[in-house]
Amino acid sequence: MTPPRGRTLLKAAATGSLAGLAGVAAMTAGEKLEQALTHRPNSYVPARTLLSLLGRRPGDEPQSPAWNHAMHWGTGAALGALRGIWSVTGIRGPLANTWHTVVRLATDQTLENATGVGAPPPTWERQDQIVDVLHKSVYSWATGAASDAMIRPVLESRRGTASH
Repeated sequence: MTPPRGRTLLKAAATGSLAGLAGVAAMTAGEKLEQALTHRPNSYVPARTLLSLLGRRPGDEPQSPAWNHAMHWGTGAALGALRGIWSVTGIRGPLANTWHTVVRLATDQTLENATGVGAPPPTWERQDQIVDVLHKSVYSWATGAASDAMIRPVLESRRGTASH
């Protein structure tokens, strides 16, 4: 007997959250390597974003790295849950990983700009735009690889393959 669809989706979301944590680990390792090579300083925008979402009013001074980690790992787990649902429903592979990169970038920018903590990426230096896309791509591709490996596409549907 097949488990109820809702239960399968919840299990995929939970497994996807674990995949998202693996993606954050890969992204963080890549960031630290990149920073060692480029001497780019830490960004505290994630910390300021989380603090703003919690109702605080952080200034521009450096914040505790714990807040940065909480935002990175929390967002990674949340968006990993989405990727897990994609995996179980058949939205998988390189194209899904690319779409997921866009979702990750859009989520970060929406939260950062809605809280007034960040500036829109077109106002950034080109190098910073490239670095952000690169790191978020590492996150999404690592998350996708883990998610697709751990979750079978048991809810993949063939309904709606033709236009409407």
